[in-house]
This record gives sequence, structure tokens and C-alpha cells, in this order.
Amino acid sequence: MELLFNNYLSEFIAVLSITVLTIITPGPDFFIVVRNSLTYTRRSGIFTTLGVSFAVWIHVIYTLAGIGLILSKSIVLFTIVKYLGAAYLMYLGWQCLKSRPLSSEQYIKQERKISDYSSFKMGFINNALNPKATLFFLSLFTQVVSVETPFVIQIIYGATVSLSCLIWFSLVAVFLNQKSVKNTFESIQHYFEKLMGVVLITFGIKVALASK
Repeated sequence: MELLFNNYLSEFIAVLSITVLTIITPGPDFFIVVRNSLTYTRRSGIFTTLGVSFAVWIHVIYTLAGIGLILSKSIVLFTIVKYLGAAYLMYLGWQCLKSRPLSSEQYIKQERKISDYSSFKMGFINNALNPKATLFFLSLFTQVVSVETPFVIQIIYGATVSLSCLIWFSLVAVFLNQKSVKNTFESIQHYFEKLMGVVLITFGIKVALASK
């Protein structure tokens, strides 16, 4: 295993670099984690992050199985996934827009409203239905990763992407739940929800209108 890894070290570094640059660029996953971390709790943000990280394996599996190429080449299948992802983002955005100002007591109660499963599901569905993620993994495994790279090494690359998402978004969730940040957020919670609603709907529209 060590010999295999050493032989593909430069490829691994390329995969890791591209992954890091991609995930730190704010996108739908980032805003879902931010929204749940601030509106609810650090725990909600972490479980949302877990959902995103687990969804990465969906993309890895179908890409390695060759289904990703079929999906990217099929206008019908790609469009279905694109519109499902866009609809989900706009649904979440609409939920944010419907929020109302909360008192301190209501804000504390709201923090307990979301379950671990709901947080996980939001992160999972958001990433799994993101057509940009489909194209990212297809590009990664066809343009960066050699066809001669052993399957076990490609699995390690997939694990690297998943772990990178887990680490980065967990750090985001932890940072946003510092007491000073939460206290500031409480006073602007209503406006933040509205802003998140606009951002998510904008991303939804962008996804719906995007071409390959």
C-alpha cells in the first residue's frame, strides 16, 4: 500500500489541491452549513457537514462505476438531476424567506427544533443533487486521475475529498458557534434568514439555468 501511494503522490497532491480550492469557494454546501450552524446549533452544523461528506461517496461510486460519464452525456438525465437540485435549493430558500423575527426565548427554542437526521438529510440531499458536483468528480477522475491508477488508490482519492469536506465544513460550524458570533447573530437572525433565502434561491436559479 505504501509503495502504491508513493508512486501516485504527485497525483494525490493534485487531487487534494483541487479539492481544497473547490470546497473553500462558497457554494450551496457552504451556505447550508452556515445557515444551520447559525440558525440552530453547532451540532446541527456538524450533522449537515456529515450529510455533505457522505453524499460525496455517491458521486465517487457512480463516477468509478462509469455512470457519471453516462449521466454527463445524457441531456435528459443530467437535466433531471439539475432541476431536482435547483428545486431543492429554492425550496430551502423559500423556507428561509418565510422566517419571522424571534425573541431571545423563541430563538433558544428554535435551536432545539431541528433533529440530527434533518440536519444530515439537508446536507446529503443538497450535495447529492448538485449537478456541479457530478461534473467536478467526472473531471477529477478523467482529467487528473490516470486510467492506470489502481482502484484502491482512486478510493483513497474519494476518501480524501470526503474527509476534506468534513474537516472544512466542521471548522466553519465550530467557528460560527463561538459565543460572540452567536450573540451577534441573534440580533440579526431575521435579516440573515432573509439573506440566506435570497442566496439559496439565487443558487437554485443559477443551477437551473446552467449548461454543462
